[in-house]
Amino acid sequence: MEKRYRLKKNGAFTYVYRRGKNASSRDLVMLYAKGKGIKVGFSVSKKVGKAVIRNKVKRRLRECFRPCLGDVKTGLYVIVARPSAAEAAFDVLQKDVRYLLKKQGVLKEEAAREGNRAR
Repeated sequence: MEKRYRLKKNGAFTYVYRRGKNASSRDLVMLYAKGKGIKVGFSVSKKVGKAVIRNKVKRRLRECFRPCLGDVKTGLYVIVARPSAAEAAFDVLQKDVRYLLKKQGVLKEEAAREGNRAR
């Protein structure tokens, strides 16, 4: 994922934690707050493991989110990894990310489908 899509500042993370809506799965929690551009941040605590494991989980999550960048609405996203994410397979994390995006209703294709149902 390109660096321009990364959420970096502590204030931005705090904003999403306070204002964002959350959805959760077995291994991940996703918070979403409306915003102008697409920014994604990842939070992996020491409960997940030591530095090598935490960085591995972050790399996997970045790669899981990257294909979805064109399909999501603009806003601020924070993905929080639970300790079980360290042992989860890559395809499981990928399915969890996609599931959480659908659950939040931020996929553009989902919005188009809902609009067709209303008519």
